[in-house]
This record gives sequence, C-alpha cells and structure tokens, in this order.
Amino acid sequence: MKSLKILCSLLCFLLLASQVWSMLHWNEARGVYDDVCYLRQAHLFQRFGLAGLDTDISRDDGYLVSKLKEIGFPANDSPPCHTPMPATKKLVLQYPPGTGFVLALFPQGHQVISMFVSATIIVFGFALWGIFLARSVQAILLAGGLGCLAVYIMVNPVKASYSMAPTMVVCTLAGFLTAKLFAGATRRHRLWLTLLLGFLLGLAVNFRLPNLFLGAGYFLFFLFAFLSSRKFEIALRGVGFGVAFVIGMAPTLIANAINAGSPFATTYGGQDVAPPEFTVGILWQYVGDMQFVLLLLAGLSVAYLLGTRREKGTRRVGLVTAGNLVVNLAFFLSHPVFTPYYTIPIAMLSLWSVSFAALMEPAEAVDESLVGQAANARS
Repeated sequence: MKSLKILCSLLCFLLLASQVWSMLHWNEARGVYDDVCYLRQAHLFQRFGLAGLDTDISRDDGYLVSKLKEIGFPANDSPPCHTPMPATKKLVLQYPPGTGFVLALFPQGHQVISMFVSATIIVFGFALWGIFLARSVQAILLAGGLGCLAVYIMVNPVKASYSMAPTMVVCTLAGFLTAKLFAGATRRHRLWLTLLLGFLLGLAVNFRLPNLFLGAGYFLFFLFAFLSSRKFEIALRGVGFGVAFVIGMAPTLIANAINAGSPFATTYGGQDVAPPEFTVGILWQYVGDMQFVLLLLAGLSVAYLLGTRREKGTRRVGLVTAGNLVVNLAFFLSHPVFTPYYTIPIAMLSLWSVSFAALMEPAEAVDESLVGQAANARS
C-alpha cells in the first residue's frame, strides 16, 4: 500500500505542477469586469489599510479608470460591479471585502497568480494528507482521486471567479474540521473545534455572499440535536457555532454598514437580489454542466455514508452534509442567475467532509462495516 500511496501522491503532484505552470501564464487583465473590481478592492486595501472597506467611487485615484481602459470599457459608462446606495449616497463595489483583502496580500501585478498558486498548493497539501490517512487500497484510490479532482478544478472552473480560490481553501479546511469534529474529536476538544469551524465558515462569507449557506447544515444539525436531547452541551456548541460564524463574517457586516448604511443591507443589485423562482431552465443548465458531476458524486458519497453501517460520529457527518446539500441546492436552483461555479463550494465541502470522515474512522469500525455488507450480500 505504501507504493500505491506514493504513486497517487506523485500523480497529484504532477497535476499540481501542470496547473501551476498554466497559472504562471495567466493575464490579470483578461477583460472580465468582476476581475477589475476585485483588484480595485485590493488596491483600496493597499492604499488605506482597513479603511479600504469604504469602496465609494469617489475614493478612486484613477486605478479603476485605467483598469477599465485596459479592457476596452466605454469611458462614459457607469463603472461595472458598482451599485448606488440611496442610504449613504455612494456608488460602491457590490462584492464582500474578503477576496480583495487576500489579493492585497500580494504585490500589485502578481496578485491573481500568487493567490491561485498559493490556494492550489494548500489544496494539494490536504490531498496528500488524505492519501496518508488511507488504510486500504480502495481508500487510497478514492483519496487520490478526490485529491486530483480538487487540484484540477482550481483552473477549470475555479478560475472563472477570483473569489473561488480562497473559497476552495476554506471548503477544504472546513471539510477536514467537519470530519474531525463529528467523527474524530474527543469530548474536551469538541467545543473548540465547533468554534473554529463556525468562524471558518463565517469567514467564507467574506469571499462570496452565497457562502452564507455553507453553514446551513450545521445550524440545522445543532438545532435538531438539541431538540431531541435537550442537553446543555449541545445548546452551548450550537450557540458557540453561531457566534463564531457571525464573528467570522464581521468584515462583511462592517463593510455593509459603511457602504450601504446597515450591516444587513446588501450592496448587490439587479438579478442578484431578485426573489427566489424555480425554473426548469436553470435546472437544465446545471444538469448540462460539470457542476452536476460534482454534485452527483457528493450526493452518492453522502448516501453511501448513511446507507452503510458506520460509527455514530461518521453518520453525523453524513447528516450534516446531507442537510447542507439540500439547503444550498434549494437556493441555487431557485436563483435566477447561473454560473459554472456557483455550486462548486458546497460540492467540494461535501466531498472533503465525507472523505475525511471515512478516512478518520477507526479501523475496527471499517472492518465491521465491511463484514455487515458481506453478510447482507450473502443473505
């Protein structure tokens, strides 16, 4: 099995090298309005520090104008990705501040490539960790397959939005922590892991507002667990998760207060704030996209986890992940806008959670599961 682990790790590394080589040839001015606006947020942070949360167009020093000119945007048109805010009388960036903050950590002109390469290396690291934890040939192959898949999508379709690179890192780490919390943590570590996971998922909201729904399954789990047990420990963990989640997304709440006049007022406009409406057209767009494959893999993985004899902790991961998938799919399938990356975060969070839960399961529990399956097959 050691040779197989080395082979899977090598395949992941070769894919990583290929992806990084591709990233090193990217152009940061690729003609996409969203890209320019994320870079403008980064420029504000580099100029003003935390005061860069104020994204009013009046603070532009010519950076936005020059970037738009590079991609041929008409000079007399209103800047893209900016929304007028009646409450503050400002024209502000619609995006939460997290992606711009991460980009601002790197030198101007090399921000996008540096961010994507760093994110991909982190994902690769977790892929190696999964392969290392595997204890059977089947587990090694599945861990290696997920690792290669996670590294591969860092270019296609993750490249479609700068906000996706840090989101993928959060989903990978959150998947590991989800498995650790529900399937591998001792009693004394559960509260701290709960707080850390809540903070991390709240942090993800600063990269993309729809990441707010990545915490839905966890909130539902703690709610139903408390209602069925009435245990103070469960209530404490649920409240702690919620508080940590809000603390994690605090930068977005502060940015909303500065730019829109209230922490709970959105800086988005147009179709992004349209009421939910399920249409068959949106459904078919997802079915015909790569996202459907990832969602199908996630759904089958959760079904397998819940349908086999597993430890109680491992089944909890399956329940949390199942609730998360249902809530997120309900949101995106009723959202009037389709993109090739909207459901990638929930799909990858689900796959990482299920994978690490299975890999962390004690060997005797895995053996009992296999014995149970064999007995069912004979009967």
